Amino acid sequence: MDEIDVPPFFICPISLEIMKDPVTLSTGITYDRESIEKWLFSGKNTTCPVTKQVIADCELTPNHTLRRLLQSWCMLNASHGIERIPTPKPPISKAQIVKLLIDAKSPQQQIKCLDTLKSIAAENATNKRCMESSGAVEFLASIVCNYDPTAAEESLDYELDSIRPVDEALSILYSLQLSEASLKNVMGKNGDFILSLTRIMQRGSYESRAYAVLLLKSMAEIADPMQLINFRSQLFIELVQVLHDQISKQASKATLELLVSICPWGRNKIKAAEAGVVPVLIDLLLDSSLERRACEMILTVLDAVCGCAEGRSELLKHGAGLAIVSKKILRVSQVASERAVRILLSIAKFCATSKVLQEMQQLGVVAKLCLVLQLDCGSKTKEKASEVLKLHARVWKNSPCIPTNLVSSYPA
Repeated sequence: MDEIDVPPFFICPISLEIMKDPVTLSTGITYDRESIEKWLFSGKNTTCPVTKQVIADCELTPNHTLRRLLQSWCMLNASHGIERIPTPKPPISKAQIVKLLIDAKSPQQQIKCLDTLKSIAAENATNKRCMESSGAVEFLASIVCNYDPTAAEESLDYELDSIRPVDEALSILYSLQLSEASLKNVMGKNGDFILSLTRIMQRGSYESRAYAVLLLKSMAEIADPMQLINFRSQLFIELVQVLHDQISKQASKATLELLVSICPWGRNKIKAAEAGVVPVLIDLLLDSSLERRACEMILTVLDAVCGCAEGRSELLKHGAGLAIVSKKILRVSQVASERAVRILLSIAKFCATSKVLQEMQQLGVVAKLCLVLQLDCGSKTKEKASEVLKLHARVWKNSPCIPTNLVSSYPA
């Protein structure tokens, strides 16, 4: 390759490598299909990388002339080790998708259709967008909404190793990386799809429960506040169960991200507390192998839930609640420290019984807060730590639980 001059129009403007499947945008610029698909669909960009023009139509037109020139050039330079670029498989058409969906009438045909859709989606991002615009999303969503847990369990009695349609449908829906418009359309106004996902989380397989959470997270990111407020209590119960069961790292991470985004809205923090999220989160914090990001998200959810009386009560009820929250201060990250101190501030403000104050002394919480004032851990964290210490200065200032070297840092 170093000895050959490659014609510049064979080079993709994005990857700067020889194109294998040249396609042209509506702006007239040609790119390698894989690179421009990644730019447009995975990166969710809306402009042409070269011209910076907004792309109204994301349709990619195969540049057959350039591809043939490329293939001829490769053959001419075969002696230099250049391999011939194979003719790419043409992308699927809308008509093919529509026919596939129409033909899926019986249960057997439906399973065959799902298998084909999965293969089509796995090929490239163009196929995924074609499926999205050809009614495949609605077809897959209908399978999810028609899910009957009782019937599904009975079907497994005679074919234990079969993959249920709902598992495949959820898998494909998630793999499509749906656009905001499609996600909003699937969510609908009456929340039937979310109710169906809740049923699946309650009675579905581990795989379908995981995909249900991942889809819910995507939906929560584009939902309006009213939709977030209307999430039902049963959904929070199932989310807590997913965390408790530790189905997979991906599912647990998605569940935590979902709780971070929805708990601050309306009565969601109360629903989460009543669903039993606090003891599950505390138990997760006790895991010494917990990753930094996971710890930050757990503390963020606990902070939100401790914004209600039910959440604070659950935290204090757990034997390790105050201790593990305090332990995370100055040990994980500035974000984790701030969230942990915010939780302690909620407790100090609204639950300051003599028993709680004594427990905070004995567990070293007061000493840790004094240490926060001495170290560089962010101004917001210091302000909140100082506020906690000032609230109960009469009880704590002369306490033997504070080491002598920290007494001077106690806020006046």
